Amino acid sequence: MAFIKEESEDFRIEEVFSVKLEDFQEQTDLTAFKEENEVLNEMEEKDQYESHRDFIIEEKSFNCSQTKKTSSRKRLFTQKGKKPYSCPQCGKCFIQHGNLKVHMRSHTGEKPYKCLQCGKCFDQYGNFKIHMKIHTGESLFTCQQCGVSFRKKWILNRHMRIHTGEKPYTCLQCGKSFHQHGNLKLHMSIHTGERPFTCQQCGKSFDQNEKLQVHMRIHVGENPFTCQQCGESFRKKWILNRHMRIHTGEKPYTCHQCGKSFHQHGNLKLHMSIHTGERPFTCQQCGKHFKRKGSLNYHMRIHSREEKPYICHQCGKISFTQKGILNMDMKIQTGEKPYTCPQCGKGFHQHRNLKLHMKVHTGERPFTCQLCGKRFKRKGNLNYHMSVHTGENHFTCQQCGLSFTQKGSLNRHMRIHTGEKPYSCPRCGKCFDQHGNLKVHMRIHTGEKPYTCPQCGKSFDQHGNFKIHMKIHTGERPFTCQQCGKHFKRKGSLNYHMRIHSREEKPYICHQCGKSFDQNEKLEEHMTIHTGENPFTSQQCGVSFTQKGILNMDMKIQTGEKPYICPQCGKGFHQHRNLKLHMKVHTGERPFTCQLCGKRFKRKGNLNYHMSVHTGENHFTCQQCGLSFTQKGSLNRHMRIHTGEKPYSCPRCGKCFDQHGNLKVHMRIHTGEKPYKCTQCGKSFDQHGNLKVHMRVHTGESPFNCQQCGKRFNRKGNLNYHMRIHTGEKPFICKQCGKGFTQKEILNRHMKIHTEVQMRNHTEETPLPANSVELSAEVKFENESISC
Repeated sequence: MAFIKEESEDFRIEEVFSVKLEDFQEQTDLTAFKEENEVLNEMEEKDQYESHRDFIIEEKSFNCSQTKKTSSRKRLFTQKGKKPYSCPQCGKCFIQHGNLKVHMRSHTGEKPYKCLQCGKCFDQYGNFKIHMKIHTGESLFTCQQCGVSFRKKWILNRHMRIHTGEKPYTCLQCGKSFHQHGNLKLHMSIHTGERPFTCQQCGKSFDQNEKLQVHMRIHVGENPFTCQQCGESFRKKWILNRHMRIHTGEKPYTCHQCGKSFHQHGNLKLHMSIHTGERPFTCQQCGKHFKRKGSLNYHMRIHSREEKPYICHQCGKISFTQKGILNMDMKIQTGEKPYTCPQCGKGFHQHRNLKLHMKVHTGERPFTCQLCGKRFKRKGNLNYHMSVHTGENHFTCQQCGLSFTQKGSLNRHMRIHTGEKPYSCPRCGKCFDQHGNLKVHMRIHTGEKPYTCPQCGKSFDQHGNFKIHMKIHTGERPFTCQQCGKHFKRKGSLNYHMRIHSREEKPYICHQCGKSFDQNEKLEEHMTIHTGENPFTSQQCGVSFTQKGILNMDMKIQTGEKPYICPQCGKGFHQHRNLKLHMKVHTGERPFTCQLCGKRFKRKGNLNYHMSVHTGENHFTCQQCGLSFTQKGSLNRHMRIHTGEKPYSCPRCGKCFDQHGNLKVHMRIHTGEKPYKCTQCGKSFDQHGNLKVHMRVHTGESPFNCQQCGKRFNRKGNLNYHMRIHTGEKPFICKQCGKGFTQKEILNRHMKIHTEVQMRNHTEETPLPANSVELSAEVKFENESISC
């Protein structure tokens, strides 16, 4: 059967017309040209049984015995250009009545010649005779150059033109040449616009009856050619043959300049235009040139302002200029992803996206910058990169003057001025100015985190965050400050750092209060103070927050999640920065040094706070008592003394505290947790301060010194208590008798005297209990001993 296939190739319309639809879509996304490309591909890859009718007629007239009178009459009509026999249905004219009779069978569907062996029917006797040679295996004429055999000598002669390159049939209008006369006749329909075969259902016209018959399968839904490997069906046999190359991996068409191979000859021809730079299709209005006719047709819509004829039937609102884009939108609506990665199983809407994705696994980067050697997966990325070297910006915003290297970037930028946000979330209604932002937002609802770290297993919803995370494992800091040499993981962090050297002003200004910020995110966060907006609400407790990060932090506190674990002691933290700070406990690192006294600190904030000791500066002053503080947070905590506010309550006993740290310490009473352990004696403490004081027992350290008598103490509170001996101060006054005490504990014991007296007055008169007398004497003795 191989020689039959090769013979049928000679009946195909010349390959110059072929353009592959799928690769056409992959390279330009102009999928609207599907019908045009199918017609052109049909010309190239027809099956052996879809041979051109004119050749059959020529063969029939060649084989049939005719009288000299008939032949002379035919030559007479040919010389005079007359065709006396016309088809009553389509108007086509013929020189001989027999040709008209054969032609009428295309309208009636009559096939009078039937093969008795396989039952196949034919409309012409010549085709029937050719078919019979399949059963007999007859092949008489063999090509001496390639060894292919043919059943007729004239087919061999035509085949020889492939080797000789002879194209004897030339178009008188454009000068294009062809191997076969039938191809020239078909080409002439381009100039004449003749399409005699019309579909009775939709009215579409064709220049060949075979194309009409194939088109009819769209209406009947017939796909007679099925792939035996995957089961997919096709309307045409040549499409099945092309599809089989996917399974076999065959790429028979190879570029002689770069060696790249292609599935189809049309794709090779299109590829060759890269080397030749040929753009044969020119717009008559603006003079722009194109490699493909389909690209020119699409471009003409700009001048004609053609409406968007393809409407989505699911939403009924969105319309498209191209049918291919509509098909793509339908896949998004239905969630169909027919192209699946064989390695990771990820699905894609388009085959070109799958091809691009495969480069992730193979690591292929075929496009190389000739100036710096950087490699890219896409040619568009290379073109965009080249603007870095040339500094070229073609597209400029007319409103603000900002320039861009790509028109798409300018279009997206214009939405900032217009406020347009065409992409809306179908679940919550939030709108976005870019489709990519909508896709990322949808992962909030779906919970999808497609990017997983292969080292620690952490997942991310954005590839950029995944890349930044990987730098934690690699330690990579690719962005370097040219002035001080400091390295950063992100370019944005470097840009922010550069403002230190350039002393750049804070460009983001609040229009309500005039406050300036160095980052737009900080300005947006600040604006919530004026609007009172708290857009992020906890689903567990109902509390709203101004920032999503604070909501996430609150959620971890509610759930008790501590995803950041210290590898040395196993302690967990809600935030990564807290873990980083904790690690300095083990390493002893104190990177922030005071330039005046040399004291070192773990945090920059602690250093800033310490500097106020040297400067005496207090920025924040209490308006009620006049006390000043170096930090605003300290002032806010102090204000709770005046207001009595205690916002932090214990969930077990209900006790309230004015600071969250005090609540944390209090919770250890219920849990029994004592996280601070003495390394020498093993004693544990619930507060770090108590451990520090305890360690002085082992070290003998007494850092607090009395300036009057020289006595030393291991706690500052003991020194303060001792100083009252010298000053005679008794700050704790009994409100009932006015007596003063140096300690609050002694005042509390003293108050029991008044309490017992009040109880005695409400009961019968009895002698004062001995313990009360002893307590009074004890307090008196203690006060006397302290005052000494």
